[in-house]
Amino acid sequence: MTAYAGDMTSPGRRTANARTQSELDLAALADRCLPAGTFGNIPEPVIISRGAGARVWDESGNEYIDYLLGSGPMLVGHCHPEVTAAISDQLTRGTTFFANNPQGIRLAAAIVDAVPCAEKVRFVCSGTEADFYAMRLARAYRKKDKILKFEGGYHGMSDYSLMSLMPTHDVPFPEPIPDSPGIPDSIQADIAVLPFNDVELMRSFIRANHEELAAVIVEPFQRLIAPQAGFLETLREITAETGVVLIFDEVVTGFRFSYGGAQEYFDVTPDLCTLGKACGGGFPLAAIAGRADIMDLFDRSKVGDDQFLVQLGTLSGNPVAAAAGLATLNVLNQPDVYKNFFATGRRLMDTLGEMLRRADLPAQVLGAEPLFDVIFHRGEIQNYRDTISGDAWLTKTFNRLLRERGLFKGDTKYYVSTALGESEVSQTADAWASAIDALKHAMKSRPADS
Repeated sequence: MTAYAGDMTSPGRRTANARTQSELDLAALADRCLPAGTFGNIPEPVIISRGAGARVWDESGNEYIDYLLGSGPMLVGHCHPEVTAAISDQLTRGTTFFANNPQGIRLAAAIVDAVPCAEKVRFVCSGTEADFYAMRLARAYRKKDKILKFEGGYHGMSDYSLMSLMPTHDVPFPEPIPDSPGIPDSIQADIAVLPFNDVELMRSFIRANHEELAAVIVEPFQRLIAPQAGFLETLREITAETGVVLIFDEVVTGFRFSYGGAQEYFDVTPDLCTLGKACGGGFPLAAIAGRADIMDLFDRSKVGDDQFLVQLGTLSGNPVAAAAGLATLNVLNQPDVYKNFFATGRRLMDTLGEMLRRADLPAQVLGAEPLFDVIFHRGEIQNYRDTISGDAWLTKTFNRLLRERGLFKGDTKYYVSTALGESEVSQTADAWASAIDALKHAMKSRPADS
């Protein structure tokens, strides 16, 4: 694979001296207008002005290889010509109608054809909305209130989802803990929390509590943590046995782990799934998909007034986002795309892992070919509590060093894109080698309280 657009020169090293007056002026304006000077997504006020292929440039012209991908949506890279053409064509036809449109209908059909659990689809604008509605749908279908989730699992920003996403201290299972002020105390009664990958605890809890459970919601690949052998299969077996709705949150893994998502990749089919990021092609689009008998609660003519679940969204399924998503899926459905994409991810993971081993750092590469990161921890990692036992200072320092060397990534993840080519892989390896050397040097003067 080669990048199809963009300047192929080496990424520029970003330093305080590299910031132009234009960027400084924008940063000052952001500080005046935005809480913490940011949109709230990443803590550092980096101002990205453009992207092409596997690269992005900030307002000062510094170039980066992009491993953030807009937090995942840009799976086929920035400004892919097929996606750009589809968007441009739709812009001349209208941007939104609050009604069915051809692009949205075709995208829904593509999702039904691709995703094993998808018999019907309902569009929304974000992964948060999709997860929120999926949980509401399960509660309406089961006529029960409680949702089981797994500690550290990310299911958007709703009150229900912000339970035990990132607890800073251990809480006895299955008690949830809110991650934000402003969440009503009453929400805690309707959420139960278990550790990811604990098969026996999960099995015994669902069997003992299925009469009050509406659903189990789970990331089939939780952030960077793979499901252990038998975990998803047992979860599917016990939820089917008890009638509890199984929701796979595939906002991240959908169309990333395979064309049919993680449920195809792991060969485990849930009752409902949520999709987002890749299937929106960089535009605000997400979806709930699943079994027709559950999805029919969105259809008043099928279930009547008492069971009808109201769902409206001004921009849900708008034709520009649907055109971008459909074009992205068409790119991903071409021969050998996933084979090459996974080969690139494996090469990157192996290269970074070998560098860390040679440097004798207390670190490991965790994740899978489409998404991975370094965890500065030598022990086995099976769940959220294992991940937070890593060395936070080393993680923060390493990420800063990588940013200075032209790698743009989030705090906890490398997202791999199909646009990465030989040039990006080689330059990434050079940046890693330099950053690891600098990290070992920084460790010698590490602050005592870090």
